[in-house]
Amino acid sequence: MKNTKASADVWIAARVLRFLTLASFVLALGVPAGLIPIIMAGTSDDAAPVVQPGPAIIDLRNPTPTPTGAPPTPTRTVTRIGIIAGHSGPQNDTGAICPDGLREVDINTDVARRVVGQLKNKGWDVLLLEEFDPRLNNFQADALVSIHTDSCIYPGKTGFKVARVESSYAADVENRLVACLSTRYANRTGLPFDANTITYDMTRYHAFYEIDPTTPAAIIEIGFMLDDRELLTQRPDLVAQGIVEGILCFINHEKP
Repeated sequence: MKNTKASADVWIAARVLRFLTLASFVLALGVPAGLIPIIMAGTSDDAAPVVQPGPAIIDLRNPTPTPTGAPPTPTRTVTRIGIIAGHSGPQNDTGAICPDGLREVDINTDVARRVVGQLKNKGWDVLLLEEFDPRLNNFQADALVSIHTDSCIYPGKTGFKVARVESSYAADVENRLVACLSTRYANRTGLPFDANTITYDMTRYHAFYEIDPTTPAAIIEIGFMLDDRELLTQRPDLVAQGIVEGILCFINHEKP
């Protein structure tokens, strides 16, 4: 009886061992292949909460930053303007001189500097030039204006005048520059336009033939040193403002 029982136990143990071996073999092949799911053990408290979709919450205290690849805000192109202070410079004459010693060059330089200052305050790129400035050679800009003053030899004479080169490379453009300067300066100062005293010294002004022919240019005689003296010497900011407004009328393509 003992031998029979021992044989039965051996047979049962062999069957169990074969079952375990077969089960291990099935698990080894089935789990990696996804045929047999893996069930994680745990309580209901360990289960991940289900998140319901809802509206996004934007924190106004921390706005979304601008992407680093965003293009920069474009800046306005700066226009270059040339202003000549008539008769200024170490190698030039002083221009007209009144009997009491008032000099044209002093009026021209004072007004030209004020024009440059006002334009720079408005954000424009401006260059102050002397009468025979070497930088005038092939000078290129969106506008060039030379500032001069008329003499003391005409008692009772008042007014201003503006002119361009006699033979213009771009007459329509320079005519518009002359018109802008004329209308804005007259409106600001109250001086009349005196076309009868425009001379060859203006229409054949030397700087017109030195600069690049594509640069629009004009010369302005801002008043007479005798009858317009109070305006020219006591209110130079007003004189300069009239010139600035004329230049900006041209640059901004306003109607003269």
